[in-house]
Amino acid sequence: MRTAPHLPTTRAVFAALASLLLLGFSAGAQAQLPDFVSLVKQNKNAVVNITTEASIDREQSQFDIPEDHPFYDFFRRFGPPGGAPRGMPRPDERRAQGQGSGFIISQDGIVLTNAHVVDGADEITVRLSDQREYSAELIGQDDRSDVAVLKIEADSLPTLTLGDSSSLEVGEWVLAIGSPFGLDYTATQGIVSALGRSLPSDSYVPFIQTDVAVNPGNSGGPLLNTRGQVIGINSQIYSRSGGYQGVSFAIPIETAVQVADQLRDKGYVSRGWLGVTIQNVTQDLAKSFGMEVPKGALVANVLADSPADKAKIETGDIILKFDGKSVLNSASLPPIVGATPVGKKVKVEILRDGKRKTLTAKLDELTDDVIAASRNQPGPGEAGTGKLGVNVMELDDEQRERLGIEEGGVVVTRVEPGSPAARSEIRRGDVILRLGRTNISAPSDLREAVEAAPRDRPISMLIQREQQSSFVAVTIPE
Repeated sequence: MRTAPHLPTTRAVFAALASLLLLGFSAGAQAQLPDFVSLVKQNKNAVVNITTEASIDREQSQFDIPEDHPFYDFFRRFGPPGGAPRGMPRPDERRAQGQGSGFIISQDGIVLTNAHVVDGADEITVRLSDQREYSAELIGQDDRSDVAVLKIEADSLPTLTLGDSSSLEVGEWVLAIGSPFGLDYTATQGIVSALGRSLPSDSYVPFIQTDVAVNPGNSGGPLLNTRGQVIGINSQIYSRSGGYQGVSFAIPIETAVQVADQLRDKGYVSRGWLGVTIQNVTQDLAKSFGMEVPKGALVANVLADSPADKAKIETGDIILKFDGKSVLNSASLPPIVGATPVGKKVKVEILRDGKRKTLTAKLDELTDDVIAASRNQPGPGEAGTGKLGVNVMELDDEQRERLGIEEGGVVVTRVEPGSPAARSEIRRGDVILRLGRTNISAPSDLREAVEAAPRDRPISMLIQREQQSSFVAVTIPE
């Protein structure tokens, strides 16, 4: 009699199947993962460390208060360092240091980095992977896109290959190389999390969002695809702690190259300007305009004598296409307009009263004065104050009673980000009582006081916040 062959137990069968599945999954995953080791070896030598030095005046403010003023002795005795009235001893100068990353794009020493890495620097030093150091010349910087171009005197340098960020897709692997916290040539990896992100302070850059670990010092370093091509410049992180929290943003390389080319050719960047204030189309607004799906940029305001005004674009129009490019939402319009050459005539497709129309607009150049005018458009009952960067209104009876202000003063209804008022930490709801020696009783008083105020040196402003009055120093630029 033959003995029956031994049959494996059920547990053994499942164990064998599990092993096969794990082996298959592991092999598949290994086949799909990029070769990060080779990517780093091929590209790290063209990544540079950037250090900067700048002179900082410890006397950061100088209150415009005469010696016979009742608050003069208070500020002289108890004011913060650098906040003394005029006539007090001037403190010594100190040196501030900064650091960041960059990468070489030409063998003769052209380096791309972030504008905020080198902003205000007196000295810029570029250190290569072989520890050679060079003093760098700032060819130009563009704060709106946060791109800067440097030049070092060297030859036969390693370079990075520029890729095509317009073909990126969400989910693609990406690699960052930089100097977080000064730790040179650190590599981190992740995926593309989103495309075309618009940030409040950078509406002219359609950022690439990733989950690559980016920290202070990574700024200006390259973001690479799996082919070793640069598809972005690491620029910002979203963080509540100051460190990496899984959301980082890179400037698309097409945007950076357009900016860099203009900086190298003419030393500044020109952008197209349409002259509209826009907002998103919500589901409810879409229904009210007879649209099935919310899309486009809703025009909330048209600036007088702007290209949009001359093209007969009206408040309430929804911009659906600009120069042949679809406008998916309000955030997608500014980068398209900004990248359009100044003076070009473009077709603008709009929705008005449920009907599509095509208009033609000839773009003007975006300037600082244009930005100030467009961002500081006062609403009903408001008045703008130009270079101070606030909108204000007269106080009503209820506000006066609540704040205990019998007469004078204007309430701040809006503070422009990055403005002199914002830098002095003036907030919405503050009441401005005086600027310099001028008492403020109406928006027109403040506007005239701002126009007459000295430029590029601090002047005192008396404000009331809730029930407490205090002085702040503001510096209005030339």
